[in-house]
Amino acid sequence: MTYYDFIAQEYKKSKQLPFRLHIEAYTYFHLLGNLVGKSILDLACGEGFYTRQFKLQGAARVIGVEISEKMIELARLEETRQPQDIEYIPGDVLELGKIGSFDLVVASYLLNYASSREQLLKMCQNIFANLKLGGRFVTMNNNDSQSPISYLTTEKYGFIKSIDSPLVEGTPIKYTFTSSDSDHKFSFDNYYLSRATYEWAFQSLGFKEVRWHKPIVSPQGVEEFGQEFWQDFLDCVPIVGIECLK
Repeated sequence: MTYYDFIAQEYKKSKQLPFRLHIEAYTYFHLLGNLVGKSILDLACGEGFYTRQFKLQGAARVIGVEISEKMIELARLEETRQPQDIEYIPGDVLELGKIGSFDLVVASYLLNYASSREQLLKMCQNIFANLKLGGRFVTMNNNDSQSPISYLTTEKYGFIKSIDSPLVEGTPIKYTFTSSDSDHKFSFDNYYLSRATYEWAFQSLGFKEVRWHKPIVSPQGVEEFGQEFWQDFLDCVPIVGIECLK
């Protein structure tokens, strides 16, 4: 059993926070582009929040992989309730190996769980192995370039980060979320690895291009909340999009 088995329901609720929709999802789908007819492997898919959206946007084949049995259970319940022909596989990305050849391998917050360069390299090896030549890996990730000085700035968006020691390779970064419908809080750890370590892992495997993308706000989000509301998020850049071409 993983820690996420205990917080699966709370984590699912956190997907309804405004920043998830108007920044995270908007940035993610902007990077993904047209999904019609594409084959997609969704790693660390959680309860299938994005996995289902890929199918709705026209992807031909979608497989989700998730380490938490509880998350997989929630995803499969939704598939039973509203069938989309999505296959959900319980598994650890570190031990995944090659399960197919996909146009896109995607992940929302996977690489930031690697606590060492060796773990990061192993994750990236399994990502690379499942991509077609010319395919892309697209992910949303914790932005390790964010200054800890701004970790509390994001409280109004429903989450903060904290650390107990200086940022060195492998330092845990605690995320604490407040659920959108209550004051209930839940936390989990990511790990700090420098951008140089990420670049090393991507390049050592042979990814041809690596692009880093700052988050962007949807026009709907600006209309609903105003640009000023989002400015702190855009200034401190707590998350980042990464795009790698095989």
